Amino acid sequence: RRCPKCRFIKKIILHNYSLSFRSKYGAADIEKKMGGKVYGALYLIRKVAEKRLDIYEEYPTLYKKMFFKYNNKKVMTYIMIKKTKLVLPTTKYLSIIKQGYKDRKLNMKSLNAALLPLKHLQR
Repeated sequence: RRCPKCRFIKKIILHNYSLSFRSKYGAADIEKKMGGKVYGALYLIRKVAEKRLDIYEEYPTLYKKMFFKYNNKKVMTYIMIKKTKLVLPTTKYLSIIKQGYKDRKLNMKSLNAALLPLKHLQR
């Protein structure tokens, strides 16, 4: 919905990273972790969509941009600037993330692994 003219390219795995939930919002983040995997989706977006995402993702206050190569193409994702303590995401936010995993038929392992240490927390 945020980027209606963006085009799904393919499912990808970001190796040596793990998914986590942080900040006062319980927002999704990724961080380096040897042997870790984050399952995700690669999209082709336009500059106008990137500017919309920058606002939504609170760039450059909450998130910064991380660039990496994937199949010799420059790829961008957002990562949190401050690695605060782990926080349970809201039910609504988590349901949006789960729906994204279902929509793209992504492996739920990285999501489930990120939620495991948060099971004891309540919102």
